[in-house]
Amino acid sequence: MDAQRALLDELMGTARNLTDEEKKGHKELKWDDPDVCGPYMARFCPHDLFINTKSNLGPCSRIHDPKLKESFEKSPRHDSAMRRFEAELAQQCEKLVMDLDRKIKRGRERLAHDSAVPMPIPGKIAEQLSAREEQLKKLLEQIEELGEAGKVDEAEALMRRVDILNAEKTALANQADNKVAMLEKKMELCETCGSFLVADDALERTQSHVTGKQHIGFGLVRDFLEEYKAAKEKAKEEERLAREQKAEERRKQRGKEYDAGGRDSGTRRERSGDRDYDRDRQYERSHGRDRPYDHRDRGSGYRSNSYRNGRDSERGGYGYRSSDMANDRGRMRSRSRSPSRHGYGRSRSPDH
Repeated sequence: MDAQRALLDELMGTARNLTDEEKKGHKELKWDDPDVCGPYMARFCPHDLFINTKSNLGPCSRIHDPKLKESFEKSPRHDSAMRRFEAELAQQCEKLVMDLDRKIKRGRERLAHDSAVPMPIPGKIAEQLSAREEQLKKLLEQIEELGEAGKVDEAEALMRRVDILNAEKTALANQADNKVAMLEKKMELCETCGSFLVADDALERTQSHVTGKQHIGFGLVRDFLEEYKAAKEKAKEEERLAREQKAEERRKQRGKEYDAGGRDSGTRRERSGDRDYDRDRQYERSHGRDRPYDHRDRGSGYRSNSYRNGRDSERGGYGYRSSDMANDRGRMRSRSRSPSRHGYGRSRSPDH
């Protein structure tokens, strides 16, 4: 029925049964619609795995459409949506596995309890059956005597007792058969789907269980969950390694910048010192000082004096004021006119 409906949807569209008025407000479904089953788009829907089994989950409440799945696989947003759908499927599978593991745990406890409790010996069961048969034989004889004596009520009371003994006899017979079977067959538990199996059973029965829908379904659930967790751990490890690599690259880059900055600052300091030295040499030569020297040996007060002298020279002399220079010229002229006590009153001629 579902296959026929899907075929009609593909040929005639999902709005084939709608009236013209209803088609105006009809909207075609897309794969990213909330009503579409995400796990079905990614891999499988758990509701489809256990149909007609003891673990049946019932029908899925969302849409499963192969045509939408094809459009999803061709979509450019496939990879980004796949991560979201797989996370949803992993959540559902995790819940199924947790419930199944609890069931398997209870099964193990049951097997351990059955193996720990001593089983009754079939010979004792036979003795109990023999005793019940003897009691029934005596009761039937008493009922017959009471019936001949006309004591109907007493005979009916004994008949109820006979019914009870017959039920006990049947239970003992079934118990004996089960114990014999348990002695002959040892039970074990399937770790994949939680079913009880007969140990060392026939190959056909074992193969029938392995190829059963329930065993295959839980195998798919467990395999997907293991694959999803492994991929997630791998992605986390790759992300961690990428972060460490980026941090190492940043550290190396900072080291290179630090080394380059140190060399540049040292070069700048050397160039600045050379410029200061050349400027001082040029200043000394312009003022008649020919002896080379290093201004750094003159002390820290040299630059301030040079600067002050330079500013004074701009105003008209090497540190002199204009009035001082006029006074000095007057004194020198007066000396040249007046006789000196050393005989240098008159200026010598160039010949002397």
